[in-house]
Amino acid sequence: MTAEEFTALMARRAGQSSVPTPKKPARRKKAGHPGLPCTPEPPELGPLLAGLEGVGRTWTLLMPYVEQMLTSNQRLHWRPAHTIRRQLRGHAVQMAQAERLPRLERAAIFYVLHPRSIARSRDPGNWSPTAKAYIDGLVTPNPDRPLERHLLPDDDHTHLEGPNPVMGSPVATGYARMSLVIVELQGT
Repeated sequence: MTAEEFTALMARRAGQSSVPTPKKPARRKKAGHPGLPCTPEPPELGPLLAGLEGVGRTWTLLMPYVEQMLTSNQRLHWRPAHTIRRQLRGHAVQMAQAERLPRLERAAIFYVLHPRSIARSRDPGNWSPTAKAYIDGLVTPNPDRPLERHLLPDDDHTHLEGPNPVMGSPVATGYARMSLVIVELQGT
């Protein structure tokens, strides 16, 4: 029994009800579901390609709808973070196979964040762990076979420019979405 509980007990026995009972901490209300997923408008490619030299083909991949993505501000234990990362890598592999992406020697990748339509400022750079997981899935599709490469020979600075964050149009309903814009770079 703590000292506060003892004084409260003695006050009740003496008939004094003026001693306040300790309050329970308020329960945090769980956020409601934001609704069904929707498809955001595709990003405008003109401003993205303006600063690049040797631009070849481009692909825009709207990544599958997921309720949980990784951000720099999260404080997750390694196990749930690994589960989410593995799911995101798998989605990237599926999208690369569905789009039949060719093997490239060099590329620039932009990740476009389509946030929920909440009136507050956004920092698309905070979503870089999600983009990193997607790019890992594009470059190394199977973590059990790390030498097998798909889109690029490696995701180092000689083969990949980026990933560069870009703010996209917000989604009307559902959780935030992400698009990857892959730009083939020709020449050196």
